[in-house]
Amino acid sequence: MNRALVTLLATGAILAIGSGTAVAENHEDGFKVIPVDMYACTYNENKGPEDLDAYAAKFNAWADAKGWNDISVWTLTPYYFGPGDNSNFDFIWMVGGKTADALGKAHDTWVAGNDGLQGEVDEFTSCAGHSNYASVNYKPTPAGKTPEDSIITFSDCNYNKGATFEALGTAMDAWSAYLGEKGSEAGIFHWYPVYGGGGEKFDFKWLEVRGNFEEMGRDYEMFGNGRGFEKHGELIAPLVTCDAARVYRAKSRRFAQLR
Repeated sequence: MNRALVTLLATGAILAIGSGTAVAENHEDGFKVIPVDMYACTYNENKGPEDLDAYAAKFNAWADAKGWNDISVWTLTPYYFGPGDNSNFDFIWMVGGKTADALGKAHDTWVAGNDGLQGEVDEFTSCAGHSNYASVNYKPTPAGKTPEDSIITFSDCNYNKGATFEALGTAMDAWSAYLGEKGSEAGIFHWYPVYGGGGEKFDFKWLEVRGNFEEMGRDYEMFGNGRGFEKHGELIAPLVTCDAARVYRAKSRRFAQLR
């Protein structure tokens, strides 16, 4: 079994009973891992966003007919990005399952017969990457709702020497509480790679979800001029090192409440 997933499962009981109370308190069932699939895709020649919109509508109708009520889908478009793998695709097709069973069943249904939709995908786009992550939520979005259209930031993070998953959970509890006190509505998730990789140079991805750019700017102001970086330096910096965040506009294509 993947090392990251083993780590998550092994520490789940610890987090649920209090070492990472930010996780436990935000879910009735305590520690919960949500599976997320990512497809990194580029448009074929003479194809573009309007083709994606048309396909997404057909896919959603097909998923309705299949009774997929526990699967959410978003498309992510790069907004702030740099050279390298962040510029090697036009959009990300992102699928989240309420449970890993639900996501697995969705894959089985698709493989068994997607009624020609795969052919339509191949007409307008080529997807060079398909990966899966185990998502852990440390700070919920407002009212604990699964986000719909939103702004998502991604950073690649590595544990510092001697740092542990348990220690980070405790620090995330305090950091999430601090952000809440400052009025931040950001949702914070850590994603651990499970399938589709093998050459990762990171231990996990740090995601933050906000409703719009104004909310992102408000947290930027709080972190900088509000000196939130000092609290972050006290709690988080000794445990993990993360690179600069990439920013994506996320459009909801199919909605389900996952947590």
